Amino acid sequence: MNTLSIILLPLAIVIMLLMPLIPAYKGITTGKKAKNAMIFNLCAFFAVAAIMIILPSTGAISIAHAAEETAQAVAGITTGAGMGYIAAALVTGLSCVGAGIAVAAAAPAAIGAFSEDPKAFGKAIIFVVLGEGIAIYGLLISILIINKL
Repeated sequence: MNTLSIILLPLAIVIMLLMPLIPAYKGITTGKKAKNAMIFNLCAFFAVAAIMIILPSTGAISIAHAAEETAQAVAGITTGAGMGYIAAALVTGLSCVGAGIAVAAAAPAAIGAFSEDPKAFGKAIIFVVLGEGIAIYGLLISILIINKL
């Protein structure tokens, strides 16, 4: 594989990933232009998906060579350690999703309560902070999991 294709293939993928930002940058939100922008976004997505499917099957990217290098680099990692890293990632990700859901429900209510009675700010903000605490607990647990590996 020549050097030009090593540079052009990732560049093409990055360009296709950035294509959906063009309509957003132009501020297109309604009308026929918005419909065309949606079609533009879907075409960019499916083009990237097609490239990701086609490249490994044509041998343009040597998966076997990359797998050998990776196996040599991480020879010390066992299956249990890999599962531990997956567990740490899931703990962090799911706790952040839960915190986002909690804050999405509590923050508008806190703002509404504060707009009606400014004295209720302290009471209302506690519920928002409790939602954020879920993410901090998840991060703490993932740090503990990683320290055990």
